[in-house]
Amino acid sequence: MTDVRFISRCIVQAANQKASGERIEFSPWDLRLLPIGHIQNGLLFLKPKSDLQEKETENTLIHHLKTSLSHTLDYFPLLAGRLATTEHEDDDTISFFVDCNNSGALFIHAAADGVTISDIIKPVYVPPIVHSFFPLNGLKNYKGITNPLLGIQITHLADGIFIGCTINHTVADGSSFWHFVNSWSEISKGSIHLSKPPVFQRWFPNGYGSDLPIRIPQSCVKETSSGEDFILPPLQERVFHFTKENIAKLKAKANAEMDTNNISSLQALLSHIWRSVIRNKNFDPSEETNYRVVVGARQRLPELPDNYFGNALLSGFVSMKAKELLGQGIGNVAWQMNKFIATVTEESFRKFLETWPASPKLITLGNITKNNALATSSSPRFNMYGNDFGWGKPIAIRSGSANKFDGKITTFCGAEEGCIDIEACLSPKTLEGMANDIEFMDIVKV
Repeated sequence: MTDVRFISRCIVQAANQKASGERIEFSPWDLRLLPIGHIQNGLLFLKPKSDLQEKETENTLIHHLKTSLSHTLDYFPLLAGRLATTEHEDDDTISFFVDCNNSGALFIHAAADGVTISDIIKPVYVPPIVHSFFPLNGLKNYKGITNPLLGIQITHLADGIFIGCTINHTVADGSSFWHFVNSWSEISKGSIHLSKPPVFQRWFPNGYGSDLPIRIPQSCVKETSSGEDFILPPLQERVFHFTKENIAKLKAKANAEMDTNNISSLQALLSHIWRSVIRNKNFDPSEETNYRVVVGARQRLPELPDNYFGNALLSGFVSMKAKELLGQGIGNVAWQMNKFIATVTEESFRKFLETWPASPKLITLGNITKNNALATSSSPRFNMYGNDFGWGKPIAIRSGSANKFDGKITTFCGAEEGCIDIEACLSPKTLEGMANDIEFMDIVKV
């Protein structure tokens, strides 16, 4: 498959520079993500229909997307800013914040000559070229001091367009990522005002927000940044499609096995995937396996608005021995997930925010991947297929190379309501085994 040809790159600033100069502090939810990679998701569209010549249509579209991005940045000034630091010599610590200085977002125009939509979505495995459709590849979040916090790449295919978006993870979680993309598509399609303006004010429990900025020991930052040479084994990615009907069957089975109605569709689906992965990795029955589950704060903290822009997540591990995972049915696995999620309460989030500054712990990819762990990112609840920039809705979603490892499970909503797509990043041997796993594939739409 051909390489991506880069046509132009520029910096897009917020149209109204009055927002410049604001300073946004980080919460513990944000700061602990400094050592890992960005969030990268992209939308695949059919090529817009036009009576103009192809080159003229392309130039008009690029100009329109740049202009609409510039106006969107008026509402999201931190995405046009840069990370900044203050070093505190009195206690050898450092603090990070966002300087909303309107340095701008990176905007790249590219082309994958001869590559078609079918070349992207028809192969069994995600083609490696997809990772080239994203800007700012390979950067860790703390590099946002000298690099844009937002990067956009528009890649023209033979019969389509891919909009790749990269956002520094310290300024946005998955919910905020799609909040920005939803807002940009609104403005691109002609809206003057956003239906959901973002809220940037960081929230802390009473009495705990007065000591801003939060100071992190220099030794803590140096220790995590020095371990960034994390070497990955050969990996492949495959997108598995699950219909609304098959997910409902899986959910009903899991609940029936445990004589409950509390297991959710996603818990049942992730348990189904977990069991197949471990079955095809040929684990020793007594070996422990872990699933890293992420729980959102917006639904659990009354003070946190739904349009809060930043990170608002906690995560933890569900652990089971391989023989329990595979021998006790999907219901028991889903129930263990359900029980863990139930332990993450409003009080859990408050306690984390209160205690983290006294003993900061930063997340690294090595932490996530140890102990035979799978980990989920993203959510099928995010509005992905509603993003119409003016020429129709996307036909597929794909993610970039950031934060990929053996066991990364990315969840997307399906193109049809109620469906879920799972992008599994695993070793080629494991993916091949799953493709021949009758119990697993019986629920997959091929």
